[in-house]
Amino acid sequence: MSGMSLENPPPPALIRIPVRIVVLVVVLPVRVVWDLLAATAHFLDRTALRPAGRGIAWVFTRVGRGIAWVFTRVGHGITWLARHAVARPAGRLYRSVLTPLGHGLVWVLTRVGRGIGWFFGGLGRGAVVGAGWLWTGLSVATVWLAKALFVWPWAALWRYVVVPVCRYGIAVPADWLYRHVLVPLGTGLLFLLEKLVLLPVVALFRYVLLPLVRYGLVVPLVWLHRNVLAPVAHGLGRFLSRLGHGLAVGTVWLAKAVFVWPWAALWRYLVVPVAVYGIARPLGWLWNRVLVPVAREVADALAVCWRVAGFVSRAVGRALKWVAWTVVGRPVVWAWRNVCAPVGHWVRDQVWAPARTAAVQAGRAAKDALASARAAVREARRDTWRALVGSVRSSGSGEPEVARARTLGSTTNVPGAAPAPEISPRKRG
Repeated sequence: MSGMSLENPPPPALIRIPVRIVVLVVVLPVRVVWDLLAATAHFLDRTALRPAGRGIAWVFTRVGRGIAWVFTRVGHGITWLARHAVARPAGRLYRSVLTPLGHGLVWVLTRVGRGIGWFFGGLGRGAVVGAGWLWTGLSVATVWLAKALFVWPWAALWRYVVVPVCRYGIAVPADWLYRHVLVPLGTGLLFLLEKLVLLPVVALFRYVLLPLVRYGLVVPLVWLHRNVLAPVAHGLGRFLSRLGHGLAVGTVWLAKAVFVWPWAALWRYLVVPVAVYGIARPLGWLWNRVLVPVAREVADALAVCWRVAGFVSRAVGRALKWVAWTVVGRPVVWAWRNVCAPVGHWVRDQVWAPARTAAVQAGRAAKDALASARAAVREARRDTWRALVGSVRSSGSGEPEVARARTLGSTTNVPGAAPAPEISPRKRG
């Protein structure tokens, strides 16, 4: 606390109270508007958006189910129609007519194809054997003819003309000339060149030119380098190095005196004091003593005033809520309980329930009528098929079998009629 009080002392009440008053005046309308917007959003969400979303979802769900039901029924109808009007007649036509006809055609075509294959196979095998023999004879004759025209004449020319001429006309005389003439002549010329030219040149270089160069040129130059040039060069090097070092030191000191020391003195004795005592410390004092306390107080005042404005806004909201409930809510609730609810119950019991019952009965009647129509259609289709192709089963005497009456599983039969088995028309047809 002591360090905090020394470095950042708390501002006096003269700053705190006006700042909080100004901030409260500015923040209170903002908080009221914020709470009003939040309450409006919650009210709209509870009373409008959520019910509307549930209603839209319910409507789309019912519409989707209705569309799916319609398409399902249409698909079932199309499937039933395709099965009974196309697939089953086509299957019977395929099994009864097309399959036996196809089997007969396949048997005939197989026998004809085998005969044609056997004939052309024998003919082809004979042609292949004859062509093989002819090709073998032609190949052998062609090979011998090619050898007689292009191989044997050139082989005889190479063996009996070219090889003897090259060997005995060129190689043997050239070898004798190299061994008995060129080798002795080259040896004599090399001996004469060595004794007459190389030995005098070597002796002249070793005993005349080399001593003359060594003692007339190299030795005096080495003595001159060691005793004259080297000392003079060392002396000049030391003198020039000392001179260069002195010039460099003088140049450095001159450069410092001209370009460094004045600016260093200006920075140390003018710029730094002005920046520190004229700018930095006043700005630091202003920052620590004025700006930081004011900013801290403004932040604290914002937090406090936001909470105070919340209290005020909630109080105003509760007052407005009480007024709205007293003026609007209670009359609406009374009207709903005493007027709308009884009317709705009467409509539900006296109008909606009878209408729903009538609709259910109409749907059941329509379903029964549709089932009866389907049964009539199946019976008409079965009678049509029997009229076209005849009965499927017949008695041994050639007379059609009398249809037996169905009694729906009862033990009593129609007089004069045999009981029929309980088989569905769909399975039987």
